[in-house]
Amino acid sequence: MISWVGIDISKSNLVVWVQPQNQGFDVANTSQGFDELIECLSRYQVGRILLEATGGYERKVMAALQSANFNVLRINPRRARAFAVAMGKNAKTDPIDAAVLADFAEVLNAPCDKPICAEREALRELVQLREHFVQQRDDNKRRLQQVQLPAAVATIKEHIRYLQAQIKLLEKSINQSMRDLDAEKADRLISVKGIGTVATASLLVYLPELGELDRREIAALAGIAPYNEDSGNHSGKRQISGGRARVRRALYMSCWVVIRHQADFKARYETLRERGKSAKVALIACMRILLIRLNAMLRDGTEWR
Repeated sequence: MISWVGIDISKSNLVVWVQPQNQGFDVANTSQGFDELIECLSRYQVGRILLEATGGYERKVMAALQSANFNVLRINPRRARAFAVAMGKNAKTDPIDAAVLADFAEVLNAPCDKPICAEREALRELVQLREHFVQQRDDNKRRLQQVQLPAAVATIKEHIRYLQAQIKLLEKSINQSMRDLDAEKADRLISVKGIGTVATASLLVYLPELGELDRREIAALAGIAPYNEDSGNHSGKRQISGGRARVRRALYMSCWVVIRHQADFKARYETLRERGKSAKVALIACMRILLIRLNAMLRDGTEWR
């Protein structure tokens, strides 16, 4: 009998539910707890394990389960909650959430996540630390406009200089780390005018499927695929929805540079604007084409055209 497993994850513990056996247990969110979890699950014929993205608390257990050859899928918590409401389960506790995930695991038609590798996790930490420092730097620059005390102004400026220096050091580490992960992919992406070191690292970290999916799948995964909203005689406006926000942020500024320096993208953007499309809609359309071309370039092992 195939079993379906849902795991509700918190900082300190893992609440596990197995269907259709209707059995639950919990273990600590530690290495020892992972060993206990794997031992318990090895008694079942597990079809899939479903868990939610919880800000990073799920990464270690996910890596441990993948190393033990379990099929693991991580989803956005909003999808799990929408499924629970659709099934009439409005109450919310850790065991209930784990049971909902187990039910969802049985009916969800989606490929399992790519295995977590140490090189990608190292690069992720560097990229996210840079993002944090950039946010702090920009917050301090805005704060400077409101501060009047000279001592406070001097302190903030000194902090900005410190953060800028750390950001530059991180960018050097990011460049080396992404080459340790996949030097060939990194070189191909950086060769594109407008795709810099940070954008390349972000794509390698947040979109590891790049170069492995078709054009529709990769656009949907990034959240820049337009969806229809039609019903009967009503034809609604197509809109993007869901996807990975960090991938869109990485592509946003890069696409502006591509539009500025590559004639075909510039012509595409200007044509959309002339047709009455807003700047944001035109940019999203260009971002989608850019991502599709990057995906094809990596998939086929060709140079940028």
